[in-house]
Amino acid sequence: MPTDEISPGEWERYRAYLALLARHHLDSDLQGKVDLSGVIQQTLLEAHQAGRIADLETGQRLAWMRTALARNLTDEIRRQRAGKRDAGRERDLQAALDASAASLAAWLATDRSSPSQRVDREEQQLRLAEAVAALVDGQRLAVELHYFQNRPVAEIAAAMGKTTAAVAGLLKRGLRQLRELLAEPE
Repeated sequence: MPTDEISPGEWERYRAYLALLARHHLDSDLQGKVDLSGVIQQTLLEAHQAGRIADLETGQRLAWMRTALARNLTDEIRRQRAGKRDAGRERDLQAALDASAASLAAWLATDRSSPSQRVDREEQQLRLAEAVAALVDGQRLAVELHYFQNRPVAEIAAAMGKTTAAVAGLLKRGLRQLRELLAEPE
């Protein structure tokens, strides 16, 4: 529901949502080089300065922020790759971010079974992003790679320099923590 003003807590939820999406679309060669927190902060600043964003429904607000994030992330990637630009390596980040948002929605839909739990998908996406951000780094990375990027456990283990058993443990503990964080209050 639109309001006249977005609360500080809501801004933090949007930050977690944008961070989750941005991490998925940063090529491994740019990890550690691109200041994702700066890109997200710029996106949130633009949203705040847009003025009428508080009048938008949550889904429209998230779409607006994904578009701004795509633009800001593309600009930052271009700055990092200046002089090394390869048009073949560029991709449409807006479409990729929208696809990630759809993946979040699909993950939630498979995790929830009753129609009443699917009513407010945008709210659930924000809650999921916030919960994922609250995970310990190793768990967060394993959960994001496996469940949102559909990467196999063996590939994640190699990327993280861990055994497959260790990654399986991270996934198990991460999912348990997510379920606790996402549990509906009684």
